[in-house]
This record gives sequence, C-alpha cells and structure tokens, in this order.
Amino acid sequence: MDQKNLTVMTEFILIGVTRRPELQLPLLGVFLLVYMITVMGNLGLILLTKVDSRLHTPMYFFIRHLAIIDLGNSTVICPKMLVNFVVNQNIISYYECATQLAFFLLFIISEFFILSVMAYDRYVAICNPLLYNVIMSPRRCHVLVGIPYLYSTFQSLMFTIKIFTLTFCGSNVISHFYCDDVPLIPMLCSNAQEVQLLIIMFSAFNLISTLLVVLLSYLLILIAVFRMHSAEGRRKAFSTCGSHLTVVVVFYGTLLFMYLQPKSAHSFETDKMASVFYTLVIPMLNPLIYSLRNKEVKNAFHRINRNLLKLVFMSFLRL
Repeated sequence: MDQKNLTVMTEFILIGVTRRPELQLPLLGVFLLVYMITVMGNLGLILLTKVDSRLHTPMYFFIRHLAIIDLGNSTVICPKMLVNFVVNQNIISYYECATQLAFFLLFIISEFFILSVMAYDRYVAICNPLLYNVIMSPRRCHVLVGIPYLYSTFQSLMFTIKIFTLTFCGSNVISHFYCDDVPLIPMLCSNAQEVQLLIIMFSAFNLISTLLVVLLSYLLILIAVFRMHSAEGRRKAFSTCGSHLTVVVVFYGTLLFMYLQPKSAHSFETDKMASVFYTLVIPMLNPLIYSLRNKEVKNAFHRINRNLLKLVFMSFLRL
C-alpha cells in the first residue's frame, strides 16, 4: 500500500476567501462588520418575538427559528474565519473541521425546510384565514419545526461520519474558507464516489422538494389573491408575503446560480463567492428584511424601547 495512504491527518489548511495579502485587512473589517450586524439582528429578532406577546403567532414562531438557524450558520463559520484573518494562518484541526462540517450541514439543511414551512404557513393564512389558528396550532407548529431539525441532524451526522471515518491522503489543503463536504470529497482515498453520489442525491432532494413546496404555496396564494374582490385585501395579502418572498428569492436564487452554472464556468472560486453570500450575507440580510418591511416588528421594537425607557426613568427617580 502507498505510504501516503497511511498518513493520519491531524489538521487541514483552509485556502481562505482570497490569497491576496493586500485584501486581508479590508476583508477582516468587512466580515467583522457583517458578523456583528448578523448577531445583533438575529438576536434582536429572537428576543423580540419571544418577549412581545403580540408576536406570539405561528408566523413569528417560524421567523424566530429562522433567526436561530441564521445565527447558528454564521457563527459556525465567521469567527474561525476572522481568527484566520488575524493570525494569518488558516489551520483547522481534524476534529474542529468535522465539527464545523456537522453544524454547517445541520443549519443549512434546516434553512431549506424552515423556509418551505413558512411558505406553507403563508398559504394557510391567506387561503384559509378562518381556520388558520386551528390548522396552525401550537402543536403542529412545533412538529413542523421539529421534523426539519431531526432530519437535518440525521443527514448532518450521516455525511460527517461517512467522510471522517474514511482515510484522507495526499494534500491536506481545503480549497475553501470553511470545512464543506464538496472540497473534502477529492481528498478521500477510497469510497469517494459513493459519498459523492449520496451528497448529490440528498442535496437534490432537499433543494427540489422544498422549492416545490414554496412554488406550490405561492401559486395557490396568487390564485387566491386574484380571486379577491377587494384591492385592500390584495394589498394586505401581498404585504404578509413580501418579506418571506424576498428571503426565498435571495436564498434559492444564490443556490440555483451555483448549481445551474455550466461546467465550463463552474469552479471552486465561484462556489466560494456563492458560499460567502449564503453563509454570511444572507444571515445578515434576513433579520433586516423582516425588520424593515414588517410594521408589526417595528411596532414591537418601539414598544420594547418605550418600556425600557420607562423602566430606566422609574429606576432613576427612585435613586
């Protein structure tokens, strides 16, 4: 047996976002700002939808879980990337890489299904408004969130275990800025085709099945809206879907751009840029979209601020 096949990998080297030294400092500033906005935006949305009783509805329950997923997805990748910018040494240990891959898959797969569940929720709200609270009961909401988490955990563990129980050989350089399954596959010594086939099958199922649910939900919503006689009713229906539709278009648009490229134009560099967008930029944009386009979220934010100011003022008077 070739000696290189017997080498035990203890660490990997990540190529990073760019190899150009002059871009390291500007990118550090950009991604630090992106991560800070992501943390504040998603944490704020989580706390707001938890604290304000007027936001205790199925729609905001799903928005809260989307914020948890976005925060988790960004946190799995961004802090390590920022550290690598500072120390200028893109090294990640074997077990740290496996952990990062597992959590990245968990959050990114969960996002597919949460977005499709949110589309179904909007369909029920617009097409069956009188039965909305019955259909979207608290128990059903927890089931609709719990199943995607369980499924994504299963898939995450399956791929992580399959990849990291096989032998790596040759170079330990990963052509990416985090541990992803696609750049790890070529580094495997054996059974790479089997793992690659499984990844393609499950990725296709995740993308197609959730996209079909989203498209079908919005098709039925459009039919219901066009049947409305009231212009005000149509406006309200579109306004309730606007934020979610924006998030869906940005998320699926990025993924379809990456997957549907011709092979001649497909490269790890284009994958890397798309990955920056859906792992770092989209988690930052989502809470902004739901905050800036949603009157209920704005009103809840103002109510919380007023209550905090009153509390501070009363505390000051007691001194």
